[in-house]
Amino acid sequence: MGQKVNPYGFRLGITTDWKSRWFADRRAYADNIIEDWKIRDFIMSQLPHAAISRIEVERTRDRLRIDVHTARPGIVIGRRGAEADRLRQGLAKITGNNRVQLNIQEIKQPELDAALIAQGVADQLAGRVAFRRAMKRAVQNAQKAGALGIRVQCAGRLGGAEMSRTEWYREGRVPLHTLRAEIDYGFREAKTTYGRIGVKVWIYRGDIVPYKTPPDVAQAAALAAGDPTDGPRPRRVVSRSAAARRRSTAETVEVTAAPEEVDETVAPLVKEADPEFERLLAEEEEIERSTRDHHETPHFRMDD
Repeated sequence: MGQKVNPYGFRLGITTDWKSRWFADRRAYADNIIEDWKIRDFIMSQLPHAAISRIEVERTRDRLRIDVHTARPGIVIGRRGAEADRLRQGLAKITGNNRVQLNIQEIKQPELDAALIAQGVADQLAGRVAFRRAMKRAVQNAQKAGALGIRVQCAGRLGGAEMSRTEWYREGRVPLHTLRAEIDYGFREAKTTYGRIGVKVWIYRGDIVPYKTPPDVAQAAALAAGDPTDGPRPRRVVSRSAAARRRSTAETVEVTAAPEEVDETVAPLVKEADPEFERLLAEEEEIERSTRDHHETPHFRMDD
């Protein structure tokens, strides 16, 4: 049997950072883990359509900070910040800490977030969209957004079939065994009338080099001459954790300053593809439907 390893946990501490950042002794360790699970379950259950990718929890001595990464910050904030205040009250009741800091961070490119793509595909499956069309739409949108590789996998009673199966599509490279590769992984479930369908997404964004590139000859000569401005400067490459912290400070939506009006229009996470590509998908579905109907064994009744 194949041994599957979560790409996030496989690179934890190397290219990925912890989603829960705190330290506790043996007595409080289990309580904090259960409390983190309750926090994430409460937020995800209260905001099922807010396109939440991940929730990070950070604890200090007497303060609790919760970062919610979402592609629809307007739904999380609510009108005049009412939804954020309600969430903060619920979190204070769960944790017993009134000093809960709730930060809402907007995801600028949901097409490159594996969890959001999986959520978009799951929403389409729940809306009776053909699974092949939903998967191919996600692949094309991710490639147009700049992903170097993507794999989308659906498992379950696809198309209402009696026997469950697994289907997947992959474009580009997805090097799961390379530790320096930045692999984003997401999993969601689609609740359909004929059972649940699991959706998994892997996205390869590029390699992460956690060290600085050495200066070239021109820069070394400029430094030796005492003029550091001449010559190209080495490109600084940092780890993802540092880059994520830098982005979080720039993209955090201040909840304390509640906006007067919030845009509540909900756009689909996986948008429609190009018209030509959509036409080809429709033709492919029509051919598959006609072929399946032609080869189906007729069902006869006793009275016929």
